[in-house]
Amino acid sequence: MVKGTINFFSENNFSLKNEDLFQNWLFRLAESENKNIGEINYIFCDDDYLLEINKQYLDHDTFTDIISFDSTVGNSLSGDIFISTERVQENAADFNVNFTEELKRVVAHGILHLCGYKDKTESESELMRRKEDEKIKMFHVEHS
Repeated sequence: MVKGTINFFSENNFSLKNEDLFQNWLFRLAESENKNIGEINYIFCDDDYLLEINKQYLDHDTFTDIISFDSTVGNSLSGDIFISTERVQENAADFNVNFTEELKRVVAHGILHLCGYKDKTESESELMRRKEDEKIKMFHVEHS
């Protein structure tokens, strides 16, 4: 099987530390859901950048921490995942966790959307949160 690609881009001054650790974790995360990676692009940006995407493509005039555009085919996960590092920083403070922990949650959240998990209803949100927690633990087990 051909290994897919996970790219990290930045539209602001954010730079992801330990890209290799994140990539390896995300490949394992996909595998744990019986999925392969096609091509996934994570694009880190600021609030205003993501707000414009939210308005233009989703007709939502609200700040958000993540927007996923899914182009998955079958079991091969592909898509563009935009993450506002400003929202991640604010959420980390709100939830009393460090930035890196909240970033892992949001990064996992994006790929879980590509796996087909939703978060529109309360029960979907609860499952998504359990899956996020499960996948974050995979990161710690592998890299602690």
